[in-house]
Amino acid sequence: MEEKNLDENSSSFTCKQNDNNSGEMPRSPMEDPAETDAKQNDEIEKTVNEGNHAKEKEEVDGVEAPPESESPLPCIEKVSEDIDEFLVSLVEQKEKEATSFGVPGLVERFLDLMEDKIAKYDVEGKAKWGELPEEDASFLESITRISKLMKSLTLQMDSTPPPPSFEGEEIKGTKDSLVNRIGLVQQRMMLYLEEDFRYLLEESRNNPTKLDHGGNQNQNQNHAYHKGKQVVSEQHELNHEKIEESDHDFPGYSNDAILNLNKIAGAMLCGGYQSECSQVYIISRRNALEESLHKLGFEKISIDEMQKVQWETLARDMVPAWINTFKQCASMYFSNERKLAEAVFVEHPNVAAGLFSNLSRGVVIQLLNFAEGAAMTKRAGEKLFKLLDMYETLRDVISKLDELFPEECVKELKTEMTLAKCRLGEATISIFCDLEISIKSETVKTPVPGGAVHPLTRYIMNYLNIAGDYRETLEQVFKEHSKFDHVDSTSSPHHENDDNISGGGGGSNNDDNKDVSPFAAQVTRVMELLDTSLEGKAKLYRDIALSNFFMMNNGRYILQKIKGSSEMARLMGDTWCRKRSSELRTYHKNYQRETWNRVVACLTHEGLNVNGKVQKLVLKERFKSFNALFDEIHRTQSTWVVKDEQLQSELRVSICAVVIPAYRSFLGRFAQYIDPGRQTEKYVKYQAEDIETYIDDLFDGKPHQSIGKRKT
Repeated sequence: MEEKNLDENSSSFTCKQNDNNSGEMPRSPMEDPAETDAKQNDEIEKTVNEGNHAKEKEEVDGVEAPPESESPLPCIEKVSEDIDEFLVSLVEQKEKEATSFGVPGLVERFLDLMEDKIAKYDVEGKAKWGELPEEDASFLESITRISKLMKSLTLQMDSTPPPPSFEGEEIKGTKDSLVNRIGLVQQRMMLYLEEDFRYLLEESRNNPTKLDHGGNQNQNQNHAYHKGKQVVSEQHELNHEKIEESDHDFPGYSNDAILNLNKIAGAMLCGGYQSECSQVYIISRRNALEESLHKLGFEKISIDEMQKVQWETLARDMVPAWINTFKQCASMYFSNERKLAEAVFVEHPNVAAGLFSNLSRGVVIQLLNFAEGAAMTKRAGEKLFKLLDMYETLRDVISKLDELFPEECVKELKTEMTLAKCRLGEATISIFCDLEISIKSETVKTPVPGGAVHPLTRYIMNYLNIAGDYRETLEQVFKEHSKFDHVDSTSSPHHENDDNISGGGGGSNNDDNKDVSPFAAQVTRVMELLDTSLEGKAKLYRDIALSNFFMMNNGRYILQKIKGSSEMARLMGDTWCRKRSSELRTYHKNYQRETWNRVVACLTHEGLNVNGKVQKLVLKERFKSFNALFDEIHRTQSTWVVKDEQLQSELRVSICAVVIPAYRSFLGRFAQYIDPGRQTEKYVKYQAEDIETYIDDLFDGKPHQSIGKRKT
């Protein structure tokens, strides 16, 4: 049966068939050009003769023959349908391993129509994607058809080379010319498609609801006229279902925008324009990500530039912004960016993974450069906790890398992040160990007025108190990143009383020092250095009472700070706290003995009663001594400083407990032996209630008016 010719004016390329089965091989869907030309000539001659006869007959009858109507030019839908049928025939020929094929003239006609469309775009400027949905769908189908035509013809022609003859060379030249023309048309159409892709990525991101034409496009595509359209339509519907089933929530992109991006990306990749498509995607999404980072407060800065920025600016603004940015990227941006790439390139998972890896790695490197820059800044104690915050952020993100990134890029990113984390960890250890230097370099030889808490004590204990909030992280840092054990330290750790400090802390009362964690050992070393430093500073006071008062005051501050941090209390343990409390009681007793016990000694009854008679002169001298000593101590110790209200109250209560009962007893027993009048006022200057009031004036650091003047 003779096959239907696709175009009666077609030009054909032919190759000889192998003479198998005695020349009875199935014929090519395209007829032999010689046979076609012969048939055409016969038909033309027959048509002309019949036309002449008709004309003569009409003239004979006296009727003028009507003009012949010209054949209408085929529409693009009909040509597209024929092209799709031709593509199907090429596939069938390949499956049958046929070695002869022809290229119908309709290919040239199809290219003419595509060039006309492009010329129109060049003159008028193509409308933005989404403004004319039907035009978008038609253009996308055309470029897909061009790509398939290019690929199929190239493959088919390469697999069936022309015979080695002059005619074969001519066929090859014509073939190459046609393929080149198809390639040029494809390239020009891809340029417009590339612009559409860029437009959707950039413009629809700003207004997700602007592009709401996906439904119209889908509806238009569902009414496909031919097999090729139906295949394209079904593929797009399948992709749309995949996107909708995943229920993506992309920031700045509607589902319709995602579907359109997917269609364009698929068309570009199908046509061999993966590089151009990927470049547009990378640039657009990189700009979007940098804009998002900027909104979060993160500014791109080099490591060298960071060294010139004041730490106050880094700590107040830049480090918090970095931490927030990294957390947002790990919790939202990286995940959404991965979903976006996988949705746009749903049929090409390897391309999606590569693009996402490229984008995310660029962002990660920026963030890691900042971290390394912070770790390289000049060491200072106030930087410790900001660096620890950054360390924790990196640590937490590294633990999620397997969930965030494709397997092929996890290893590289994990290596980069771990390196930055190590540098932060090493900087942290160096800064924390500098506490030793802070203590040793404190060489002030002037005692703190009033036996107050020394500034060094406040600095070290406040530092350790905050460090307690980072205990778990510091334990990890010292364990993983410590490169030295301070064996050359001038203050070697002494743990004979620290049997509770172990790797796990928490007052485990483990006597095995081998279990002491590096961080716990470092804290113990700092505490011992501080104790040694305070003992040296206490010796600067000439007054023994004040020296003990100073040690009691500072010791109490240290103990309260340790107890105020649950983590530091667990680290130091109950044994250490009990030992410190015992030391404080000793300092308190020594202070009491050197001051108020001397006052109470003035109130002794010994020597006052001789032979049953009270010695008035001795009694008066006792009152005078008590008054003078009490007045002196009150004047002196009212300038002593106890900021801890609880300790201040405890001291006043303990002093009253020693002095008031003794004075009340002495006064009640011997005041009657003092002559009333001026004698009483001279020697009995205070009532017990007055003594209590004056004791309440002590330790607030403010010199009070002398008691004698206040009573007059």
